Amino acid sequence: MSGHYEAPIREPLIIGHKTYHDITEDIARPIEERAGKLWWISLYAALVLFIYGFGCIAYTIGTGIGSWGLNRTINWGWDITNFVWWVGIGHAGTLISAVLLLFRQRWRMSVNRSAEAMTIFAVVQAAIFPVIHMGRVWVGYWVFPLPNQFGSLWGNFNSPLLWDVFAISTYFSVSTVFWFMGLIPDFAMIRDRAKTPWTKKIYTFLAFGWGGKAKHWQRFEELSLVLAGLATPLVFSVHTTVSFDFATSVIKGWHSTIYPPYFVAGAIFSGFAMVQTLLLVARKVCHLEEYITMYHIEIMNIVIVLTGGMVTVAYATEYFIGWYSGSRFEDFTYLSPGAAVGPYWWAFWSLIICNLVVPASFWFKKARTNIIWTFIVALIINIGMWFERFDIIVINLSRDYLPGSWTMFKPTIIDVGVYLGTIGFFSVLFLLYARTFPVIAQAELKSILKISGETYKAKEGDEHH
Repeated sequence: MSGHYEAPIREPLIIGHKTYHDITEDIARPIEERAGKLWWISLYAALVLFIYGFGCIAYTIGTGIGSWGLNRTINWGWDITNFVWWVGIGHAGTLISAVLLLFRQRWRMSVNRSAEAMTIFAVVQAAIFPVIHMGRVWVGYWVFPLPNQFGSLWGNFNSPLLWDVFAISTYFSVSTVFWFMGLIPDFAMIRDRAKTPWTKKIYTFLAFGWGGKAKHWQRFEELSLVLAGLATPLVFSVHTTVSFDFATSVIKGWHSTIYPPYFVAGAIFSGFAMVQTLLLVARKVCHLEEYITMYHIEIMNIVIVLTGGMVTVAYATEYFIGWYSGSRFEDFTYLSPGAAVGPYWWAFWSLIICNLVVPASFWFKKARTNIIWTFIVALIINIGMWFERFDIIVINLSRDYLPGSWTMFKPTIIDVGVYLGTIGFFSVLFLLYARTFPVIAQAELKSILKISGETYKAKEGDEHH
């Protein structure tokens, strides 16, 4: 790495006059020091949501999914909306970790750890909804081809539910291995700094005997590339599989070949917005401004603009197809003139404003480099992407081919509670992660200190002048 040349005009990825020891101290501080009052308040609030949501899930399992706002026409509602939303949020972690690693993008090193953790925690939330939607949770193991008391029982491979099982399990397992493997050098760092016997024992176990030898680093880098190569197709395959839940049906507005690329672009769009939200919070709470710099935030916003543009083109295509087809049925799909002025007009315009209008402000550098505005836009995008999934499912189903089957969807308090519970569960996992694992890969940061640190940039600039 020391022989690598980097143009001095590029923004430094590590600001401040940092040494290797400074990086270790800064990254280990949130784990070694006592948690602050803000962290405890956040944890208690998240636990309240989690417990309330768990109670709603238990009530649903005990009484059946009739406790949701479903009816004879709309048999998918908030549950599948939330499932697709959570899977989409989990996409940015794999993209940042795997794809940007293969392309040697060094700015990923300050953001990949939190993105990977977010991926795993989001996929856990997504997996909850199909399991509950089965109705009989206790026979959920039937989706796996396992030996059982009925003899040779195999899953129905024609069922989208089974596709989701394979997509989620594959995505979760590869992402977890990738995330844990990257943590091993950091676990060893905490192990060597541990002050209590229990802490030392726990992190010794997690470090897998890491000693920082040349052979260890060689294996680490080789395995990173192999896992990145395996994970990269997952970025495209997982949400493509989720889109097949809709695209392979005969429901108007769903039966579309644009869905796979459209879902992938939307997933990365919402995923980067969630990563941005979490990074801005972690940056402030853990005092990591020197490592998660304005340059990182701006690059993330540029990716949001790119994927947002792709989503905009998909929206325009869907709207044009609905209008140009001349089909009266197409005028009741989620992106159509009928949706814009129909009973769900508020959901349609929420989608347009949150996903098209507001993110367009990132075309301007002043907006891209404003911390508060970036945080607000990231939250708005995630709200807009939730409305997109809601519109796709509820608007398309609410207007059946027979006018006698037309109906409206009204969520119940159980619907809302389960959704809030998953947000609380996600927040609890992320807060505990931030207190026990390094939120930035300190070993990777040290590898670029001599080429992308502010001190190095200043020396390079003086030499070229």
